[in-house]
Amino acid sequence: MTYFAYLDEFGHIGPYVSRTDPRYKDSPVFGLAGFVLPAAEVRGFGTWFFQRKCQMLDFEIKRSGEHPAAWEKKGASLFTVTNVTRYRELRGFTNRLLNRIERLGGFVFYVGLRKTAAPAAHRPNRLYARVLLEAIKRIDEFCEEARDPRDDFIVILDEHDQRSALITAAGRSMYGTNEPRRHLIEPPFHVESHRYQTLQAADWIAGLVGRLGAVWADPTAYPENEVFRRYFEHRVNQVSHRSGIRT
Repeated sequence: MTYFAYLDEFGHIGPYVSRTDPRYKDSPVFGLAGFVLPAAEVRGFGTWFFQRKCQMLDFEIKRSGEHPAAWEKKGASLFTVTNVTRYRELRGFTNRLLNRIERLGGFVFYVGLRKTAAPAAHRPNRLYARVLLEAIKRIDEFCEEARDPRDDFIVILDEHDQRSALITAAGRSMYGTNEPRRHLIEPPFHVESHRYQTLQAADWIAGLVGRLGAVWADPTAYPENEVFRRYFEHRVNQVSHRSGIRT
C-alpha cells in the first residue's frame, strides 16, 4: 500500500525566549503536523474536506470573492481560543475530521520539539531540516513495521524558500549508507497549499497541534490553551501514530 503524508508547519520557526519577551515570544515549539492516508482514499477525503469547509466557512468564502477551491483558512487563524470556545460547530467538525482520517485507514501525525537554543545560536533552516528528517524517519519506520513489506509513502509539504536544500537532505536520507529510508518513494513534493484541499486539512491539524504543543511545552505561559487539551487532546492522541513533541 502507498501512503500520502500531508504535513505543514506548526508553532514558529524563530527563536523563543518567553511569552513576555519583547521580540522572541511567538511559540515555544516548532514542528510538522498533518495526516497520513492510503493513496486510494486521498481523492475522496479531499472532496469531503472541501465540502465541509464550504459549509462551515460559507460566509468568509463568499466575502472573499474567490473560488472555494482556491480559498484557504489558515489553521492558526481557525484554532484560536475564542473560536474553539465560542463555536460548537468547529469543535464538532474537528472531531469528525479526526474520525474521518482514522476511518479511512489513516492517522494523524506530528513531530516537533521545544526550542531551547539562545537567539544567537538559533538556526531556523537547520531546525526545519532536522524536523523533516525526523518525520521521514518515523513514517518510514511505520511502513517498515507494517504487515506488507511493500508499503511505501510520499510526503507532500507546503512550499518553502529552502526547498532545494530540504529536497537534497531528504534525498540523502533515502539513499544514505546508514539506515536509508527505503519506503520513501521520492523526496518530498512542495506545493501551494491554497490549491490543495488535502494540504489545507493538514494545515488545520497543524494549527491545532501548535496550540497543544505550546501548552505542553510551557503550560504556565499558555494557560488559556487548556481549552484545546479539554476538547481535543485525548482524541488526537488516540488517532496519531509515532508522533510527539520533545519538550
